[in-house]
Amino acid sequence: MKNLELQKSVLGSVFTNCYFLMNKETKEMIIVDPADSPELIEQKVLQMGGRPVAILLTHGHFDHILAANEVKEKYGAKLYACQEEEGMLMNPQLSLTSYKDANYVVKADVLLTDLEIFEEAGFRIQAIHTPGHTKGSCCYYIADENVLMSGDMLFYESVGRSDLPTGSTAQIVQSLHKLLKALPDETDVFPGHDCQTTIGHEKRYNPFV
Repeated sequence: MKNLELQKSVLGSVFTNCYFLMNKETKEMIIVDPADSPELIEQKVLQMGGRPVAILLTHGHFDHILAANEVKEKYGAKLYACQEEEGMLMNPQLSLTSYKDANYVVKADVLLTDLEIFEEAGFRIQAIHTPGHTKGSCCYYIADENVLMSGDMLFYESVGRSDLPTGSTAQIVQSLHKLLKALPDETDVFPGHDCQTTIGHEKRYNPFV
């Protein structure tokens, strides 16, 4: 990675990967999927010496969003999500936060469309709408750094579950093919759970291809 320092913290009851993407020069930071532990997120930010300017949500499930509002308020960070996920973020039954005794809603500052490119922390980021795990699941691609944040859509040699609200098995397989066709083999993939992979590895070994 040229100008990107990328670290993660594994947080919450289902071991969610919360990622910290920091510009090595400016120390501006992007937090991807701020899970459910604002205190631990603050500790990581302090450890890295970064300044959060943006929060990216790959989708609206409880294990990826339960610290979003607190982190946004603390740092004044702008919050991004796919426009197709707005309904889930505002509905505790769909996001499953209601099952955690937390009627938690999140309002995005920016709702992104498929393939929209935006800039944060000095990086050009492309939002790729990849429905299937949820209706509004999206991945974030930083071409200059060969990095894809895949959320729960694409895992190491697997894909995310599709039996939760707004999920679709057919759509998640379509989304997988969309990603593998569009991105270079050398792209490093950082999923919402478990270990990282590459687009090239998934082309060869993912059983859903």
